[in-house]
Amino acid sequence: MAKKIPLNPRYPERICWGCDKYCSADSLNCGNGSGRTQHPSELIGEDWYKWGD
Repeated sequence: MAKKIPLNPRYPERICWGCDKYCSADSLNCGNGSGRTQHPSELIGEDWYKWGD
């Protein structure tokens, strides 16, 4: 079962949101070779969960 993503985490820049591991930004475990995946609130804004409705 997938973890639920928090709507507005306190420090989203500290975590990679790319998978269910939620690794710290400086210690990625997925091995995809890319940078950290941003939280939707960083990309769209605090009301990101309403976007597209």
